[in-house]
Amino acid sequence: MMRNISVCCVWCGDAAMAIQLESLVESIKSKVKFLKKSKKNKPYVKMDKSSSVRVEIKSRKARKLIDKTLKVADRPGKKSL
Repeated sequence: MMRNISVCCVWCGDAAMAIQLESLVESIKSKVKFLKKSKKNKPYVKMDKSSSVRVEIKSRKARKLIDKTLKVADRPGKKSL
């Protein structure tokens, strides 16, 4: 891909722009490699959920169960939960 971009720009007659574009792409590649390596070195620290988050999760689960129950109740004669 890199050669295609530079060939296109040289073909257009703008060699300086092609060189700048190549250097920009190379710098982006090196930064991405650095970021990938730095993430591997640092272990992920999992945070505990706060009590309010736990309550919110339980509330969502309860709401889903209530919705499911109401949906089944609205269709008499069909399967139950």
